[in-house]
Amino acid sequence: MKTTIARIEAVKDLIQEAVDKGATSVEQIHRTIADLPLEVLEKRGLLGEEARGARKLVDTSIGAVYDAIRAVNREVGELASGIFEALENHDEAQANIGGTGKKHSG
Repeated sequence: MKTTIARIEAVKDLIQEAVDKGATSVEQIHRTIADLPLEVLEKRGLLGEEARGARKLVDTSIGAVYDAIRAVNREVGELASGIFEALENHDEAQANIGGTGKKHSG
């Protein structure tokens, strides 16, 4: 069972890394797209000092959303790792119940 759990945890790590990298990529695209209308308005002189404030607000909002996604991803990964550890500990305890002293290999 230990080998199976280790494999599942390795897959969990790959998924967690993919979600993190995916969130970062989408965040960069989101920032680029969100900046386009502000840039056009600014170039045409339709947005003065408000542009700086608007850009900062948009940038802060986008950053907060993707930071939250990455934080949830981290927390879910930690929760899953804790569950895997509990399963391994349970398996070892089950192998030792009854005084047999036999350990389950897996």
